[in-house]
Amino acid sequence: MLQAAGWSGYLVLRSVSSVSNSFSFQSVIANIIEAILGYCLTLLLSALYGYYRKLPRLSGIAITLATLVAATAVYAVIDAFTFSFIRNATPGLTVSLVLGYVFLNFVVLAGWSALYFGINFYLIVEEQTSQLRLLETQASTAQLTMLRYQLNPHFLFNTLNSISTLVLLKQTERANAMLARLSNFLRYTLANEPTAHVTLAQEVDMLKLYLEIEKMRFDERLRPRFDIDPRVEKARLPSLLLQPLVENAIKYAVTPQEEGAEIAVTARLTGDRVHITVSDTGPGLTAAKRRPNLSTGVGLANIRERLAQAFGPDHRFATRSNPGGGFSVEIEIPFQLQEQTREAA
Repeated sequence: MLQAAGWSGYLVLRSVSSVSNSFSFQSVIANIIEAILGYCLTLLLSALYGYYRKLPRLSGIAITLATLVAATAVYAVIDAFTFSFIRNATPGLTVSLVLGYVFLNFVVLAGWSALYFGINFYLIVEEQTSQLRLLETQASTAQLTMLRYQLNPHFLFNTLNSISTLVLLKQTERANAMLARLSNFLRYTLANEPTAHVTLAQEVDMLKLYLEIEKMRFDERLRPRFDIDPRVEKARLPSLLLQPLVENAIKYAVTPQEEGAEIAVTARLTGDRVHITVSDTGPGLTAAKRRPNLSTGVGLANIRERLAQAFGPDHRFATRSNPGGGFSVEIEIPFQLQEQTREAA
């Protein structure tokens, strides 16, 4: 289509030029023949250039230039013969006539060649850009999947050890209950799409299930509290975003203290923003013992990365500690009701 449009425009331009000088039927015929020859030659050149692009760069450039010179010579000879056949009583070729056509034909074919490589370069860049976007999307999805699946193995080990202990103590009912809750929790973590968003209500239900398992280990030492604004229950956030924060609070607030600690999860709606806080009444950050990592072993960077993947710069993540007064993590995200990627299972 580009070839046909280009050579049709060239034919119109040449015909108008001929008419402006001195209109004659023979000159129009010559222009038509010239356009048809150019169209055929450039079709051949496009096939040859496509093959040359697969060659090494230097040899490809050299062969391309040689082909352009050869095509110019053929074009000039045929044009010169056409001109002499139409205008002269005795058709024939002369060196001066051929050289007169060489310059015009070289400019036309060189310009066409420049357009050919320019358009193909643009198409290649567009294709590479599309592939780059696809690879970035795949990399982003893979990274999000990796972050999502970083479930702490210590939680599984501790839970299974607790179940084993209950079995040895012949507390089968508690062991069965704990095993059922663990099964439900693992079903939730493995069934949902890693890139899916869930409602805050679903996330809170998962946290309650997780805390029920941990409460069988810590009993009264673990005191969870939820304060969720009903208006934000349908707000969406990445699946299992808050679980590592609660797990972190258990490790650093409940486990080291004989009296245990309270873990509070609150969520509020402020304008079009959702504010979520996970706090505990543990020792907080002290000079002797800081919390450089979450119990997942990947640190707070895990949560930051997942928030960045889900919301870009449109979020806030902050930590706060009062000496002797606990530790809290604050998250602020946009209030979204629609799934941005894929629905959770």
